[in-house]
Amino acid sequence: MNAPVEPAALATPVAVRRLSGMLPPEGGEAGIRAILDAGAQHVFIGEDALLDGALVEKLVAEYGSGRIGVYVPARRMQASWSMDIDSNADFRVMTPSVCEPCWEILRADGSGSGTHAAWWIGEMFGLGASGALIRVDIEDDADLNILAGLTERWGDRLWLAPLNEANPDLEAWVGLGRASRLAVPDAIYQNSPYLKALRSAPETGKSNEGIG
Repeated sequence: MNAPVEPAALATPVAVRRLSGMLPPEGGEAGIRAILDAGAQHVFIGEDALLDGALVEKLVAEYGSGRIGVYVPARRMQASWSMDIDSNADFRVMTPSVCEPCWEILRADGSGSGTHAAWWIGEMFGLGASGALIRVDIEDDADLNILAGLTERWGDRLWLAPLNEANPDLEAWVGLGRASRLAVPDAIYQNSPYLKALRSAPETGKSNEGIG
């Protein structure tokens, strides 16, 4: 259990607001277009964008970048090892599949896709997506380092949300992972001591952090 955070201890008071975005059900381009045509201001597209590399670019061209984001459920990518039997006749070299901790994107059924999350987010931003909603459970310092690297690159274009964790350490997400936008279920929003302290802190008008 995290200790309550005093409002005076918060380095960056924030304004609390709702996340204005929808997660359309997986099912193809037609369903996403129907939601946008019905007036959705912003959608975060998940596996449909993962399976169709041109989908984001097409939707951005038609509806505008500001309405299109990507949904990225993720977990730590597991490293596998392989033996290089040709590198030297006198010894064998074991090489890992990933050289540093990273996240992989999950499919809609929860299985790993093998797609490097940071690489894919960068590709989607390059095609015009305006933001990404990342759902991941931060389990250790390696995850915090991954998060810090992502937020250093893309800042408030990223929304961070827990995947399965019911009591995430949001203070560490912000303080160590440098997350600037949080999206949490109502139960966490109401019960998190950290978020309660944020809501009671005075607003300065200078914050770039949001909570949805």
